[in-house]
Amino acid sequence: MNSNIIPASALKPQFTLTAAAADNSPAEVRLIGQSRVRDAFKLLSNTHDQHMYLADYSGCNRKNIIRALVGSDGNFVEKSLVLADNSTVWCEQTDTQQVLASKQKTHQYLSGTIKKHDLIGRYDERTKQYKAGALANCHYLFICADSIWKRETLWELLLEILDKKEYQVHSSLPPLALNCKIILIGSSNQYGHCWLGEPTFSNLFPLLGELLNEVDLNEVPLAHYNLWLDRILEDIGLTIDDPARLALLEYSARLADHQQRLSLMSIDIEQLLVQASTYAQQTHIDEKAFHLSIDMFNQRHNASEKLSEQNFDDLFINLPTQDEMIGQINGLTVIENAEYSYGEPARITASVHYGDGEVADIERKSELGGNIHAKGMMILSSCLYRIFGKDAPLHLNANIVFEQSYQEIDGDSASLAEYCSLISAISEKPIKQSIAATGAIDQFGNVQAIGGVNEKIEGFFKLCQRRGLTGHQGVIIPCSNMQQLNLHQSVIEAVNEGLFTLYQVKHIDEAAEILMQTPAGMADQDNQFPSESLYGLVQARLEGLAGYQEEEKSFFVRLREKLSFFS
Repeated sequence: MNSNIIPASALKPQFTLTAAAADNSPAEVRLIGQSRVRDAFKLLSNTHDQHMYLADYSGCNRKNIIRALVGSDGNFVEKSLVLADNSTVWCEQTDTQQVLASKQKTHQYLSGTIKKHDLIGRYDERTKQYKAGALANCHYLFICADSIWKRETLWELLLEILDKKEYQVHSSLPPLALNCKIILIGSSNQYGHCWLGEPTFSNLFPLLGELLNEVDLNEVPLAHYNLWLDRILEDIGLTIDDPARLALLEYSARLADHQQRLSLMSIDIEQLLVQASTYAQQTHIDEKAFHLSIDMFNQRHNASEKLSEQNFDDLFINLPTQDEMIGQINGLTVIENAEYSYGEPARITASVHYGDGEVADIERKSELGGNIHAKGMMILSSCLYRIFGKDAPLHLNANIVFEQSYQEIDGDSASLAEYCSLISAISEKPIKQSIAATGAIDQFGNVQAIGGVNEKIEGFFKLCQRRGLTGHQGVIIPCSNMQQLNLHQSVIEAVNEGLFTLYQVKHIDEAAEILMQTPAGMADQDNQFPSESLYGLVQARLEGLAGYQEEEKSFFVRLREKLSFFS
């Protein structure tokens, strides 16, 4: 068996369900994998005048995380804000002191349209009473960073309060002492902007807790993750059977884009489970209902993908998936929308002619290629020169292009396919059009990991499936992407039946041999390749190109040749 062929058993993660008793509190279960955040929150609870920034992610249920943090690691000291000698202080309440406020809540979360009195409260001149705001009412105040940042005056007020450790509510009251832990919640990017743009921010918010959006099964047992899922099911009042739970684990691994990692994007999982329950018309979810909810989600979001498929089916886009062609290969791209991504094959062609050694990137020259794609092309050139240009310059020019591409191309994941198309054009060895390739390369010819491997494979598979699977079609991927494989069941079944083949490669030579069915060849001590090998053919062509331009003859040599012709 070809060692490059990937077995069907490696095409998706394998999970085994085991019964496990809950040895953690419900709050701790919700915080699996968040040891860094918990450490920051514990420091917040046990230090004075240090506040915290909680960096979360899209798909995180903020309110559940907040409740879990406060419930598991909160520290509550019951004190009251009292007025004494025209000043305020937080202390244990006594009968002789005038109480202005006391802690009524363990925590509060402010977001949306936040007003000044939500923070500091207000003074009722009619009753001469202070109505406490969140700073006086609760032990922990969580504030949406984006919401308060949009209110510039409120943002400046908050920083001033934290700096002075007190705030003024009304002229009839002395400044009120601050006794509340502030936690801003926002994105990591916003934290960076605050750190760089606000001189006092780093002093006021020295504690950073960054939530992870996935857990590593090498660090967190699968049983603990299942307990986390149980909390989600409990929140939405649903139950799930074991086959559906296994499907949910596969879906979670797909969200995390790794076979050994599972997603913590609770909102996405909650929404999908609720949709599955709706399709099942009951609160118990089986495997059929869960898969239906995934299929229907894709159907609601794949309008752009369907239009792309129609263009291929109507042959508006020329992309053969059979026979062999010189200097042409099927590469793979990913189209990413805000909420949905899919794979789309792309025809890459290369042409060569005599020149000064330039490998031209037509995408870059037409301003349709991004910087990373340009970098990949430069690495491709370096790789070519490393193999064939050690002793002398290359006397060829090459042009490489994504055919029928009308938008910007970026990323280096096509550099393996581009290299193979270039080698095919030089050696005049045809490439199998039934096999697509994706992978980035380095200067030494090693094939490196790329993103969107599942979408890329499935994109080419769907095209081949619509045209009819022949058993000769397949995809070449980097070996380092094996751990990301989590493919649709239809792909796995086709691989099992021998109708579709996936190959993993570590080096460009392996990919070239699969695509062109010719050994790449090993160079001898004089850096010469066997004449019948792929690289031997390349070397012979390059030597031929180097001999195209003969040394220009002098005037006297040309005159002598002309006179001898007439004699």
